[in-house]
Amino acid sequence: MNSLIVLSHVQARPLLAAQRAGATTVQVSLDLTLSQSAVTCDAHGVHLPDDQLLTWPIIADIADDENSCFLIEAGTAEKIQRFSPETNRHYSLYPTQRAPTLLISGISMHRIKESEPHQDTLAKVGTIKPILGRVLDTATGLGYTAIQAARSAEQVLTVEFDPAVLEVARCNPWSQALFANPKIEQRIGDSDDVIRTFAAGSFDRIIHDPPMFSLAGHLYSGDFYRELYRVLNRRGRLFHYIANPDSKSGATMTRGVMRRLEEAGFQRIERRPQAFGVIAQK
Repeated sequence: MNSLIVLSHVQARPLLAAQRAGATTVQVSLDLTLSQSAVTCDAHGVHLPDDQLLTWPIIADIADDENSCFLIEAGTAEKIQRFSPETNRHYSLYPTQRAPTLLISGISMHRIKESEPHQDTLAKVGTIKPILGRVLDTATGLGYTAIQAARSAEQVLTVEFDPAVLEVARCNPWSQALFANPKIEQRIGDSDDVIRTFAAGSFDRIIHDPPMFSLAGHLYSGDFYRELYRVLNRRGRLFHYIANPDSKSGATMTRGVMRRLEEAGFQRIERRPQAFGVIAQK
């Protein structure tokens, strides 16, 4: 079992149901669906495997909050959220039926309608298979892309703009490989600055999954695309997440991105609507 104990309403509500049914033991996930554990229940609450007692009132509070994940420590439940005074942004871990997503000032960084964050990640990474050699992940977030890419790549270099995001990721059971896998190298900074420190042809694959345009418009610019082209190896592949291509704004943005990628030198630029993005090749 993961050493972190993190619960959301998805796990708390079955615990309350077990209480009402008078159950003394129940199977529950203590790491947001990654695994299942047997816990014991009594009149006071739920006894966790590390000898913590989580009282029924605390469990009820978790069950009532559909927008938060809670880190359980010393019998207390703390919302997994951070505020960054440098960016004036609020970051929080938002639960789904499987992997949680990151909210930036209330905006989800993964698809959570008609998909979920883990499947969303698989769809993005799958567009440029095989994932091999050195991979650049331009926006770490919760680290799902870097973790998935590292399953087959030789090395993954991932860039995160705000350290507060990594503080949230450290509390997420689904993100732990980001900090434990030796094939993953982290950099802190603006990708627009960090990318200029890389030698030409440094990467075999690039996964560019930036925040939405209103949060990081410069990462959709022709100047940044020229840097992506420069650091990509010959015949290397790029995936660029954009937005829902079926929406009016997403379709307009996709056309602009494809034009600027072509102007930057990319070839074989193709839409990948199932992954809400486009692929391109050097």
